[in-house]
Amino acid sequence: MNFVLEISTMKSNLYQQKIIVQAEHIDGLNHVNNVVYLQWAQDLAGKHWLSRSTEEINNKFYWVVLDHFVEYKAEAFLDDTLLAKTFVEQNKGARSTRIVEFYKEEKLIVSVKTTWCLIDRKRKRATRIPEAINLLFFDE
Repeated sequence: MNFVLEISTMKSNLYQQKIIVQAEHIDGLNHVNNVVYLQWAQDLAGKHWLSRSTEEINNKFYWVVLDHFVEYKAEAFLDDTLLAKTFVEQNKGARSTRIVEFYKEEKLIVSVKTTWCLIDRKRKRATRIPEAINLLFFDE
């Protein structure tokens, strides 16, 4: 899916990208389909992770989704430019809570809260998030 216009990191725990709504994002109600926001949220989380993680960390761990909570506040339409922002809200144990927000003209239109679980590649089991990963996303 090609929707990235610009990618930047604002500070250590915030990542954003602009999205221009394309025809394939539109549903029968002529607005962005709800499932598209989930795909964008997952894609953005992955890009944020890859922008901060190292090859060594990626060889040891991967993430799986435990749940998503999506709140829809307004619609987006064909050719709208959205700003998607993401940050890690909290890491605790093996779980990480990530927020992805979608803005249209500075107005929050969709918010996605996802709980991710860190998996040890070798054991294929949930594992406590090490300090090295916490330091990738939090200043303290």
